[in-house]
Amino acid sequence: MAEIKLIGTDVDGTLTDAGMYYSADGDVMKKFNTHDGMGLKLCQQAGIKTAILTSENTPIVAKRAEKLKIDYLFQGMKSKLEVITNLCKELGIGLENVAYIGDDINDFEILSAVGLKACPADSIKKIKEIPGIKIMSLKGGEGAVREFIDDYILK
Repeated sequence: MAEIKLIGTDVDGTLTDAGMYYSADGDVMKKFNTHDGMGLKLCQQAGIKTAILTSENTPIVAKRAEKLKIDYLFQGMKSKLEVITNLCKELGIGLENVAYIGDDINDFEILSAVGLKACPADSIKKIKEIPGIKIMSLKGGEGAVREFIDDYILK
């Protein structure tokens, strides 16, 4: 297996529990897991770049990425694979050097292309059936990203 130089993660259903929480005033909230955040920090300390990719576009994700000092935040894009391919060119690495974790259909293309791929335990069936994918024992928002990092990236 090629050396991992970049880890990417989806947000809803991966870094979060896929729940959409609304206050009476219409404010949207998301639940993140601190273990996942520490895992991403450990990757950075090991010299691995970090990226969050989400088709949503929310200030909540921008705040979380800022708090974690994520190297690359991409919001509101149509093709995650196109974005990561362009980032790989910029960094001078190949897709085989990328680890990615995601849970739903909008992650299918990128998960099918990267060198190391994983999904939370509660991912949709189509994602779990991608050849070579590592299926975590934990669900999204419950530490699945950290499990992936501990068991397959920083082992």
